[in-house]
Amino acid sequence: MSRIGVVTFPGSLDDHDAQRAVKLAGHEPVALWHAHESLQGVDAVILPGGFSYGDYLRCGAIARFSPIMTEVIAAANQGLPVLGICNGFQVLCESHLLPGALIRNDVRTFVCRDQKLRVESVDTVWSCAFDAGQEITIVLKNGEGGFVADPDTIARLEGENQVVFRYLEGNPNGSMNDIAGITNARGNVVGLMPHPEHNMEELTSPSLDGRGFFASLERFLSAVVTG
Repeated sequence: MSRIGVVTFPGSLDDHDAQRAVKLAGHEPVALWHAHESLQGVDAVILPGGFSYGDYLRCGAIARFSPIMTEVIAAANQGLPVLGICNGFQVLCESHLLPGALIRNDVRTFVCRDQKLRVESVDTVWSCAFDAGQEITIVLKNGEGGFVADPDTIARLEGENQVVFRYLEGNPNGSMNDIAGITNARGNVVGLMPHPEHNMEELTSPSLDGRGFFASLERFLSAVVTG
């Protein structure tokens, strides 16, 4: 059984949902507090959604300096799988583990809906169990979800297969190129605005597509062990 750490920042909203998703996927959730200086030997880390530090300054800007993020950044640079969901995606961008930034939705309102996505890249730790081009439905809820970057960065992400998920049937927040999620060059760090942890159970979910993220992680970790 893999141990997956879920970080809680002051203002985190979906940390317990992420822990529950980890458990439903057959892994052991490990609660990591923002002030901790150890990752407790986990096999992967999830930065959950919410409003860390009340979204003051910029979303994720203060959380990026939490003691736990020093450990996350160092471990990610050594290959540890890290998934940033919504606010966690914002934290990853502020930490420079992923390029670009997330800004206020172009519709200037909070958006909450079931969002259809296309899986663009299966060459990451968190998407390798999907099929390239597969269409999935994942819950989306954000106010600052517009992904932006300079033209050279966008071209590099597109050209080097680092766009992992793309919005379908309408862009909900004005993200450039309809980008919903991206990865680093190594493929171990993925950030996306939609919430896969809310797509794990038939009773409360519009789909079970969130399970694919954990199936991908399991496939990767199993390959590491057997390799």
